[in-house]
Amino acid sequence: MAIHTKIFAHRGASRYAPENTMSAFQLAHKQGADGIELDIHLSRDNEIVVIHDETLKRTTNHSGLVNHFTLQELQALDAGSWFHHDYSQAVIPSLEQVLKWIKTTDLHLNIELKTDTIPYHQIEDRVVELLQHFKLEDRTILSCFNPSTIHHLHSIQNHIELAWLRQKRTKNLAYQLGAIGADSIHIHQRLLGGHMTQEIQTKQIPFRVFTVNKAKQWQQCLNLNANGLITDIPDLMKE
Repeated sequence: MAIHTKIFAHRGASRYAPENTMSAFQLAHKQGADGIELDIHLSRDNEIVVIHDETLKRTTNHSGLVNHFTLQELQALDAGSWFHHDYSQAVIPSLEQVLKWIKTTDLHLNIELKTDTIPYHQIEDRVVELLQHFKLEDRTILSCFNPSTIHHLHSIQNHIELAWLRQKRTKNLAYQLGAIGADSIHIHQRLLGGHMTQEIQTKQIPFRVFTVNKAKQWQQCLNLNANGLITDIPDLMKE
């Protein structure tokens, strides 16, 4: 039976607006995306903030580690001019701000916890508490490269889908997912069509694919009945 392959906007509509900002998220919604994918870190005052890198240099007018600054300090930065001067007012959103907005839409949400470099203390507990507060557990996926994070998330709740992120071929996938408590897997698009995909198909493991920006990759996702794809260009994938 064919599965409706949901389109998740990668860090928002990041081809057209600065990634991981409200501008990119709101544009993705206008373009007809089924969901938003975003990344989270912790600030110095333990607020969950939406930004991809551990450092500020690439996507703001400042430098240094994200967790060396408070939320107030982070939100005083320019998080848009690096992309285009029209976005000079864009700021780093808190996860709470994004969830308040998501609640007003019908969007699904994929939150990637960036704990593979810095093991943020209790970030898993904090994100689960926020999702429960906004009652968004049923349309949220929590994903991570770090299996320890997945395992901890599995131990503290059982209502939110957990996805293990993989960029490399992995054997005995179903066993490994069960061992860490993951419900699904998110794979890099270059793994499409290989032995790993065959196991996913044979064992009917729910999966999504990142980052899909080409028609050929999109067609592969459809042919393989992927549960979702993550793209920088949700408007073109929708077409």
